[in-house]
Amino acid sequence: MRAWPALLVDAALVVVFVLIGRRTHDDPLSLAGLARTAWPFAAGLAAGWAVTMLRRRPPASLVSGVTVWVATVAVGMLLRAASGQGTAASFVVVATVVLGAFLVGWRAVVAATARRRPLPR
Repeated sequence: MRAWPALLVDAALVVVFVLIGRRTHDDPLSLAGLARTAWPFAAGLAAGWAVTMLRRRPPASLVSGVTVWVATVAVGMLLRAASGQGTAASFVVVATVVLGAFLVGWRAVVAATARRRPLPR
């Protein structure tokens, strides 16, 4: 898989994570609210992608997924704390689990699907 589609999948999943969180807490749906909540995680996603690209890993690999996941959560939480947004322990746990399932999960599905496909002759 090329980098752009993988990056778009990751970005879409981060937005889905933010939308689910905002909806769960009955936050009004607004573009400003979405941006305010998403930017720390988007910055973390960018950092994870930068590391992945520097290491020249395939974007859909599980190693890339773990790198992107860890960076998204770590940088996202640091930026949330620095900007006065919440970083309660329960939120950190939920964000870590959900983003892990999203960012590593789709790559695991791709890897499992690729293993089941017969090799071309």
